[in-house]
Amino acid sequence: MNTELATLGGGCFWCLEAVYELLRGVLKVEPGYAGGHVPSPTYRQVCTGLTGHAEVVQITYDPAVITYRDLLDIFFTIHDPTTPDRQGADVGPQYRSIILYHSPEQKRIAEQAIAEVTAAGLWPAPIVTQVAPLKAFYPAEDYHREYFRNNPEQGYCRVVIAPKVAKFRKQYLDRLKA
Repeated sequence: MNTELATLGGGCFWCLEAVYELLRGVLKVEPGYAGGHVPSPTYRQVCTGLTGHAEVVQITYDPAVITYRDLLDIFFTIHDPTTPDRQGADVGPQYRSIILYHSPEQKRIAEQAIAEVTAAGLWPAPIVTQVAPLKAFYPAEDYHREYFRNNPEQGYCRVVIAPKVAKFRKQYLDRLKA
């Protein structure tokens, strides 16, 4: 099987992981840090906002089942790409909207997706999603993996992630794993 990688940041990586792991064609979703200047950062360091890193997920997917563009179309519906350095109550550069491309083709597709979402007027404000090359991806600490699945009763999971996942399931029912 041929697999590809996508690296996306749209606020808290727990939220993105909880959604993308439900999709057919997605084989693995790993939370981590990327887009900054500090090598091998810790969660505590990233939370300061001083490392330059964003909370991201790295998605391993089968392009025969789901395309990079499909992943981006979903990306633009599961977070607010118009708020710089913020997603809801999460504030700081680590929560910025960012697409970290792995190839010139991914860059082209990302820029095209942003242009089309903008032209369609799906958001009432300009899209501020950064598009940048992936230089390094640093996996998050183990306790961040499958966070929503492992902590469904935790406050943030109940109030923020669960409604996002429910909305996603309803909107993309035909794309979910069995």
